[in-house]
Parts: sequence; structure tokens; C-alpha cells
Amino acid sequence: MSSPARSQPVRPPDTGAPPAGRLRSGVARLGIPPALTWGFVGILLFMTGDGVETGFFSKYLADQGLAKADAAVVIAVYGITVALGAWLSGALSDLWGPRRVMTAGFAIWLVFQVLLLTVALPTMNYPLLLLIYGLRGFGYPLFAYGFLVWVTAATPPQRLGTAVGWYWFAFTGGLPTLGSLVASATIPLAGSYRTLWLALGLVMLGGLLALLLVREPTGRSGLAPGSGNPLTTLAGSVSIMRRRPRVAIGAGVRVISTGSQFGFLVCLPFFFTETVGFSTSAWLRLLSVMFAANIFANLFFGAVGDRLGWQRTMTWFGAVACAVTCLGLYYVPVVAGPHFAACAVAAALYGIALAGYVPISALIPALAPRHKGQAMSALNLGAGASTFAGPAVVAVALGPLGVQGIAWIFALLHLATAVAIRFLEPDPEFIAPPPDSPVPAADGAELPAGRH
Repeated sequence: MSSPARSQPVRPPDTGAPPAGRLRSGVARLGIPPALTWGFVGILLFMTGDGVETGFFSKYLADQGLAKADAAVVIAVYGITVALGAWLSGALSDLWGPRRVMTAGFAIWLVFQVLLLTVALPTMNYPLLLLIYGLRGFGYPLFAYGFLVWVTAATPPQRLGTAVGWYWFAFTGGLPTLGSLVASATIPLAGSYRTLWLALGLVMLGGLLALLLVREPTGRSGLAPGSGNPLTTLAGSVSIMRRRPRVAIGAGVRVISTGSQFGFLVCLPFFFTETVGFSTSAWLRLLSVMFAANIFANLFFGAVGDRLGWQRTMTWFGAVACAVTCLGLYYVPVVAGPHFAACAVAAALYGIALAGYVPISALIPALAPRHKGQAMSALNLGAGASTFAGPAVVAVALGPLGVQGIAWIFALLHLATAVAIRFLEPDPEFIAPPPDSPVPAADGAELPAGRH
């Protein structure tokens, strides 16, 4: 008796859902590393939660009875711990791996936010506020910059500029853009204190998505070869700026690149409301325009950097453009007065110019390709330092020079970075063939001209 013919497998009906492989290829075409996709979503949600307090926390402290000077000290201490956390994110990624660094940052943020909400704020105890809010400052840079290190370690060099563009799209999309919008919607309905509890929920959701759904293996172990000695690894994250002076120059460029942003956030609210004549709500809308333009420009200049060259993009679209638009932020309102459309154009152009520096997150690891975590430590230290370097410029110069003088100082500092960027030539070991090149460059080959 003959055996029955083997039946052909029945194809399931088409449900309209694209196969996973098609989704991954679509994500890859956008420039997002498919294995890290949920990490970008997690960063957006985490930074939205962290950014909820950006526009009102110092005023909330003052409204609850804390002296304005004391509230400023609380914010300053937070800025210092953010800078330290940013530095540690790269150093510890070399030692532990980015995923464990992100986990530590996630836990720190949650624990100290709960203590802030249940102990420090209800009592308005000044020493407790300094301690708890200051320690919470380690949380977001360990989580967010730890993921940035992961992106730079796991992304092919020829796509790295686009990938970090997506990173900064997610980061600034949350802090301050969506975070401020969430606060503006919830504070009138629920009040400031309950809004801070909502921030806790957003951070928890973003952290869990990133940590549970990203399975990419590079970030699960230490990045530096022979990274078993913690003291050696941490010391190396500082000494690399001596061993590789270009890394130190890059860190300095990073301080200035967003230092003007944090400085302007201190002085422009008073300038636009008291001198130009805007209402507070109009100023906040202007700020939303600035950062809405910035988040989409982050994507654009990340991709432009991969095509035009990282240094060239930073020099012209970052440094020079920021110098011009810093002056525009002062002179356009002076000439136009409280004309929202004209001031919105000036604000948007400045936000776009800030994004011209995005390729620095791809360029700095290329300066020390065998020690990417250490190089990113220096870069992240610069990012954290900008949170108080910019306000420090304002504190020193506002009295004698006014906002006009501050605009000129920041413009000249940006022009100085245009000179410094010329020294940031990638290491010859960092081979990055053009995106359309099917054959990788041989060891020791020069980088394509577009990278210089």
C-alpha cells in the first residue's frame, strides 16, 4: 500500500500585520539600529518623565516657602551630580556594560524620587532637599547616557551619525519638550505635586521598556578590553583626556555646544517678559517652538553628518550657525518687539543650529576606538558640565554686560568651537566606509573624505 502524498503546509491567512523582519528592515532604513529600537522608545518616555519638572520645580520650591537663593542652590547641586553621573556613565560602561549602568540609573532615579515626594517635599527640609534631590541627579545621566554609550558601541560606524541623531531626537523630545507639555497640561488639573508623581510613572514605564525589551548583546558586558580592575577603568576615563588630547578638546566643545542653551534658559525668561514685553505663557510657547525645531533637526543633522562629514557638519551647521543665531535671539526681539512670529523664527533657528553639533556623539568615540567608553565618559562629562557652565557665564556677566553681552559671549564661544573642531580628526583605526560601499575598508586605510 502506497503512503499518502505529503500535504503542503497551509499558509495562514494574511492578517495585515507586517512580518517582524519587514518591521526590522523598515526601522533600519530610518537609521535606527533594530536591536536597540525599544531603547529609543524607553529614552523618550524616561526623559519625558524627568523633564516634567524642568519649567516649574525651582518656582515650586519657592512657592512652598524655600528662599529663592536656597532653591537655586538645590538646582546647582543637582547640576553637579548630573555632571558626575554623566562622566560615570561612560566609565562604568567600560567596567560593567551599558545595560547595568542603565539599571543603576533607573533604580537611583526611582528610589530618590519616592524619597523626594514622601519625605523631602512634604517637610520642605532644606538639607534633605539638597541630599535627596542631589543624589537623584545621578539617575538620569546613568540611564540616558549609558544608553548613548550602548548606541555608539553597537552601531556600525557608517550609520553612527544617524543613530545618535535618533538618540538626541528621543532625549530632547522628552527633556524638555514633551516633559514641559505634560506639565503644562497636568498642573492646572492636578497641581504641581501630583504632576511630580506622574513623572515617576513615566520614568518607570520608559525604564522598564528599555531594560526588558532591548536584547542586543554588546551592552551586557564591559566594553573595555581587560576592564576587570575598577580603579584602572575609572582612572582611565580621566587619563584619556591626557593620553588623547583630542578627546579633551572634544569634551570642551561639548561643554560649549549646549552651555549657551542652559545659560539662555536662565536669562531669557526675564529678558522676554520684562524687557521685550511677552507674557509668561507666550515665552513658554516660544520655548516650545525652539525645542520642537531642535528635535527634528537632530535627526536631520545626524544623517547629514554621515553624508557630508561629521566635522564639516559641526563646524558650519553647529558652531557658526549657533554663533549667528545666539545674536539673533537678542537682536531680533530688540528690533521687532513682542512680535511672536519674528521671535519664533529666531528661536527656531537657534534650536536648529544646536542640532548641528549632534555628530559629536559619533566623532568622539572615533578619536579613541579601542576605548570608546572612556571617550564617551569625557564627552558625557562635557554634556553634564554644560548644565552649570552656561548658567555660570550668566551669573558672572549678567550684571556688568546684560543680556546683550551674554549673547556676544556665547557667540564668540561657539566660534571658538569651530576652530577646535578642526583638531578632532578620527583615529586611523576607526574605519568607516561610506554607507553605499559594499566592501569594508582594509585595516590601516584612511577614512573617506566625507568624515573629515
